[in-house]
Order: sequence, then C-alpha cells, then structure tokens
Amino acid sequence: MSPLDAIGRQQAELTGFRRDLHAHPELGMAEHRTAEKVAAALEGLGIEVHRGVGGTGVVGVLRNGTGNCAIGLRADMDALPITELNDVPYRSTRPGVMHACGHDGHTTMLLGAARYLAETRNFDGIVHLIFQHGEEGCGGALAILEDRLFERFPCDAVCAMHNRPGMAVGRYAIRSGPTAAGGAFFDITVTGRGAHGARPETGIAPVLTACHITAALQSIVSRTIAPLEAAVVSVTKVVGGDAYNVIPETAVISGTARFFSRAVSAQIEDGLRRVAEGVAAGFGATAGTDYRLIFAPTVNDPERTEDFAAAAADLVGPENVERDAPPAMGSEDFSFMMERVPGAYILLGNGEGAMPHNPRYQFNDEAIPFGAALFARLVERSLRRDGTG
Repeated sequence: MSPLDAIGRQQAELTGFRRDLHAHPELGMAEHRTAEKVAAALEGLGIEVHRGVGGTGVVGVLRNGTGNCAIGLRADMDALPITELNDVPYRSTRPGVMHACGHDGHTTMLLGAARYLAETRNFDGIVHLIFQHGEEGCGGALAILEDRLFERFPCDAVCAMHNRPGMAVGRYAIRSGPTAAGGAFFDITVTGRGAHGARPETGIAPVLTACHITAALQSIVSRTIAPLEAAVVSVTKVVGGDAYNVIPETAVISGTARFFSRAVSAQIEDGLRRVAEGVAAGFGATAGTDYRLIFAPTVNDPERTEDFAAAAADLVGPENVERDAPPAMGSEDFSFMMERVPGAYILLGNGEGAMPHNPRYQFNDEAIPFGAALFARLVERSLRRDGTG
C-alpha cells in the first residue's frame, strides 16, 4: 500500500487534530499547548522526544535498522496576530490570534508522516522530526539552530513544505536554486531640529527630509542592482510628529527589503545608508539606519530538489509535479537551516481560497494526506532499506 493510501485512511483523525490546533492558535515563541500536543502524540507512537529545543521547539527521533544516514523533516507551528473571519465550528477561540498561514496543517502533516513511518518502518536510518516554533518573523529557526539543532540531531539533508492556495490539491511545485526571497526590515531615523510650525526657518524639518529620502530610496533597485537580479525595497511606514503646529525633532522611515542572495542584501543595506545619509545632509539633518536580516534567501540544493520532486512523482505522477516553479518574493526562515545542511522546500496544492495572512484563509484538510505522504515517501527513497539511498 502506498503512503498516500495508508495515510488517507487516517484522514478523519488527522483532520480532527488539525482543527483542534486551529481552534487554539499560539503566537510565535509561545506555542506551549501546541508543542505539548505534538510531543504527546510523538510519545504515543513510541518516538523519542526532545522538548524545549530553542524555546518551544520539539524534535522527535525515529530510528530503524542499522543505517547512520539521517534526514530532517521540518514543520512550523506558530500562528499570526490576525482576527479570524471564517465562520467554521473550529474557528479560533483566541481573539486576535489565528492560524492564517496553515502551520496547523503543516504540523499535522508531519505528525501523519511520523505515524506512518513509525508503523511501517520501511526505511534504514534516522529521521529527525523537527517541529519549529516562531517562523513568522520571530527568529524561531535561528533560536533552534543556536540550541545546536544539527549538532544534537545531525542530518545529511533537511526538507520542508508549505501549502499554496490557488494550486489544486494533489499537485506540487518546486525549483532548484533560489525559491523564496530573503527578507530584511529597516528603520531610518532622521534627526533634525524641532521648531514651531509657523517658524520653519528656525528648525530642520525631519518629516520633509524623510519624504525626500523615501523617494530617493526607490533608486536603489533601479540604479544599483543588476537588472537580472530580483530585489524589492518597500517603504511601508513614515512616522514623525505629534502636533499640527510643531516641527518634530525626529522622523522614522520603516520598510522591508527582499532579495535572492546575501550579496544583493549587502548592496541594499549599503544603498539605504548612503542614500539616507546623503539626502539628510542636503537638508542639514542626519540619518541613522538600522538594517536587520530576518530571513535568509531560501535556496534549494539541486540533488535534494530532485529527491523531493521524484518522491512527489511517485505519489501523483510526474504530470502533477511542477519542477521549475517561479521563485516567490515571500520569505521563509527554514532558509537558515538550509544554509547549514543541504535541503529542499516544496509547495503543496491547497486548492482555491484566500491567500495566507488573510483573515479568511483556510487550510484545506484534503491536502493533509498529500503532505504527510510526501514526507513519508521522501524518507523511504532517501533511506532505502537496500542501502542505495
């Protein structure tokens, strides 16, 4: 029996687990209930469990046979600060917190794979089941790595997946090389000299300066990044002043940058500082830039990409696996794990519906067997019992 057929028989139970997580979402770095439910489920399968990895992270270790090769399978667990607008029986019971990105589904799929692998034992080696906390810009991947994830649980490869609304359930999409952008946040503090709004000649206007800096920042991508490189610099907030008749002392420009290599990130950071300082000086003001890397670029290893795609094709046929999917400007902190260990990241069809980070987003429970079975089949291919994996 294929993993897809076997896991499909557990659809109702897995759906119930997923909906319980959905009804009780927890923000990043505070997934205490979620982590305990995951740990208890793994222990119920006879899997070795390590709690509190990097905070609220959980790692399960499943061994079989005599092989020493190891593969890591990762799922994220955290929710978002969004008020759910779906009218479903299992809607969030926590005001202002919602599983609006499908991490409840990702967690359930990895647990489904764990159950199948624990029961069938059709592999020779070690599987590390990595349930990561705090993916949504909270530093969860870095925290779990700083807790010596790969020193404690060595992996020869590491893989993860994410649901994709708009792609049919039962289809997958992947690409070798850059697949999701790196992301950074920035704050530029412009300092002028406060004054009465009726006497601008006595001050140095930081808000006016900030507006000119904001316009000038648009030249970074268009004039300093090579045309064949993809990059984004978006100013999303300009804040300064509290009164109608007061020129404030400071104003702050905030935004995000996206890129597919750390080299381009460094170019953007340099450009932000240079443009901000130069424009500010022209107005007699000063500017200080705080640039913070939040996500590294997600870059799929060619060999691991082929392994993932082949496992998907085993389940649904090659015609349902897109092997050269376009890269996305969204970001994923799984990228930090793949900077340490070769890996791959695949997209899983979620059917029609609202996009992630939307208050009407819904994870499609029909996708659960396809995600769980893909993790399981990847293990069976990578850790073959005949020693050829």
